[in-house]
Amino acid sequence: MRKVFIFFLIALGTVPLAGAADAGSFTPPAGCTGWLTVQSRACRVSNYYKCTQDVPGDQWRTDFDQEGLFFASRTDSEGQWVESIEMNPMVRQTLDANPEDPASFTELLGGLDTFAFNLSRDNGESSQVRGFDRLTGETVQIDGVTLLQTAFEFSEEAADGTQRQSRGTEFVHRAWRLFFAGPSEWNDGSGAVPIDGSPLQFVFPGEPGFFTTQPLFECDAVLSNYSTKASFEASYGK
Repeated sequence: MRKVFIFFLIALGTVPLAGAADAGSFTPPAGCTGWLTVQSRACRVSNYYKCTQDVPGDQWRTDFDQEGLFFASRTDSEGQWVESIEMNPMVRQTLDANPEDPASFTELLGGLDTFAFNLSRDNGESSQVRGFDRLTGETVQIDGVTLLQTAFEFSEEAADGTQRQSRGTEFVHRAWRLFFAGPSEWNDGSGAVPIDGSPLQFVFPGEPGFFTTQPLFECDAVLSNYSTKASFEASYGK
């Protein structure tokens, strides 16, 4: 499945999507079925799908900005990030086996989840991630969908000692077992940068805009480092 998917991403990623006139639709790989499209702030649209070839409970997400596909990730039923693929340049990142403290969506629904795990990239880099997700007790309604609000904080330390950190607010859907970005700040060592990738619109099969590759919101005011930061967050199911 992975080889087929990477080939598919390479083919799709070579065709930039540059504006509404060139907007298209995303088609998942064979054996996969799309079920949700999310239009978010900061010029991002995400398409979610599940594949019969994967472990039950796993699901994929592909992220597009106004230039095209820039990120894809697979999470499991506990919200653990399993693998991701960044574009330009293409780098695959995977979750190492036997994490010290696995991320757990089930524990989060009880109020608090801590996590500590290691990551490996196919470019030879590795890192360790530590942090927590905590329910705030608040709920929000976005486009008719009820989400639970969380507070989170995590850091990633590379083998060379370089550190990156993020903290803020996110949203989760209890039944979908998914995280969605919210207002947060990200620091790659050069200072904290505020950003908000909150969902604004949920689109389901049969509705206009389902599995589009064209983002709708805030595309004229995107922070230049959004794609990098979005990949950092998305890698852990965010």
